[in-house]
Amino acid sequence: MRRKSRILLCFAFLWLLGIAYYMYSGTSVSRKEDWNEIAPEKKSSGVNGEEKSQNLETLPPGKVRWQDFDQDAYVGVTAVRPGQDAYARNKFNQVESDKLRMDRSVPDTRHDHCRRKPWRVDLPATSVVITFHNEARSALLRTIISVLKKSPVHLVKEIILVDDYSDNAEDGALLGRIEKVRVLRNDRREGLMRSRVKGADAAQSKVLTFLDSHCECNERWLEPLLERVAEDKTRVVSPIIDVINMDNFQYVGASADLKGGFDWNLVFKWDYMTPEQRRARQGNPIAPIKTPMIAGGLFVMDKSYFEELGKYDMMMDVWGGENLEISFRVWQCGGSLEIIPCSRVGHVFRKQHPYTFPGGSGTVFARNTRRAAEVWMDEYKNFYYAAVPSARNVPFGNIQSRVEMRRKLNCKTFKWYLENVYPELRVPDHQDIAFGALQQGTNCLDTLGHFADGVVGVYECHNAGGNQEWALTKDKSVKHMDLCLTVVDRAPGSLIKLQGCRENDSRQKWEQIENNSKLRHVGSNFCLDSQNAKNGGLTVEACSPSLSQQWKFSLNLQQ
Repeated sequence: MRRKSRILLCFAFLWLLGIAYYMYSGTSVSRKEDWNEIAPEKKSSGVNGEEKSQNLETLPPGKVRWQDFDQDAYVGVTAVRPGQDAYARNKFNQVESDKLRMDRSVPDTRHDHCRRKPWRVDLPATSVVITFHNEARSALLRTIISVLKKSPVHLVKEIILVDDYSDNAEDGALLGRIEKVRVLRNDRREGLMRSRVKGADAAQSKVLTFLDSHCECNERWLEPLLERVAEDKTRVVSPIIDVINMDNFQYVGASADLKGGFDWNLVFKWDYMTPEQRRARQGNPIAPIKTPMIAGGLFVMDKSYFEELGKYDMMMDVWGGENLEISFRVWQCGGSLEIIPCSRVGHVFRKQHPYTFPGGSGTVFARNTRRAAEVWMDEYKNFYYAAVPSARNVPFGNIQSRVEMRRKLNCKTFKWYLENVYPELRVPDHQDIAFGALQQGTNCLDTLGHFADGVVGVYECHNAGGNQEWALTKDKSVKHMDLCLTVVDRAPGSLIKLQGCRENDSRQKWEQIENNSKLRHVGSNFCLDSQNAKNGGLTVEACSPSLSQQWKFSLNLQQ
């Protein structure tokens, strides 16, 4: 009897176990069906729905996801060999660049307000145009991957690589396997401007994004730029350009208090905002920054507006001056230039060019700059020639088509630009009798980098303004910025020092004599002399025919 009871209990236990299994398996099937009905973006916690849908798309034959591109095989072919100079090919440390992964993380350098700001969802897609010539493969690859990784998928229509006749065609051709990348190759060296126009002409999107070939895009870099252009197609917008160290490739955030500018030598420089401008931005530190000039390597522009405004000057060669020309053209022809603080892109800044210029880099830059000055600067171009006298000797070619384009577009004068866009630039006007470099043979008067109470000397003329830019004013001051040449002691051999300019200080009064060939101190009747320049600085001495007293401004505004 007990034996039968045990058997019945076993059957009962097995029956209950079977019922439980049936109920569990049925419920799990139901749960699986419910799970499949949930929207993909709700299923994938932490996975962008856009990225998931992209992963489900079928790529064209021969294309790979950027995540699947073989970085080691691509970069390893051109690696720096033991004993080779890491800086020789690219003028930055290629060894350090090659060590980095193509999708490395960089610090988010945006203002906190940017991280909380919503962006429009109906933004237009863009074609990203990147031109290159013999670029380091690792740097070029990181530029492309950062665009794809840090941009919403639907906002990047394509990446157009324009290979400006690099020595190895595979530098670009192999990258054509990556999704969205198209490669165009020049059959001869064309230079930056013509290469960019080639890429822009091939672009399929209504908005163009130009990038240099050694950049890394930061978080949400693209949306702020596209939003400004979508609101007004005449805006040409640039990110804040962070610094990628050329030696160790550390990514460093740049100041948000900078605007693009230039001196009369027409070389681009960064200007700090005035205290008044900074105070005005305290209420909204991420507001767009109106800038007189863009650096030129990185900007976004409506394609139709790019074409309407004349693209680039196709007669400019290789590199240089194109940012000057497009900045003048945009402002003077009705557009505007902005730096957008919520957009950050890193850039490798080098101290010299890694490639050659036909005729030399100085000649090419001067030729390009002359073309911009002759077309856009009206009579103010004379101040450029005063600051860079050597430019007058550089042929600049035919500019008739660009002058005619300016006329048809009914563009404003350069005087308007100076008054309304760049009032901070000191114009050598009626207050100045002479301006530019103060020359003595092959040497020029130079601050030597000194400031208030520092001495001055002579240095080989470099025709680039800066420490060698001076003005003789109507009130008889010889000025460098807000510092004036000052006679400390009215005796022969007295040192000349830089001191803050004071309107009625007789120690700071000078006049040109002997057909503008000498500078005589009014109070002492001694002349500016360089005979002791190597032994402490310039002095005043009794006026004589000595060559050490011969000085000539590169531009005398009143003869």
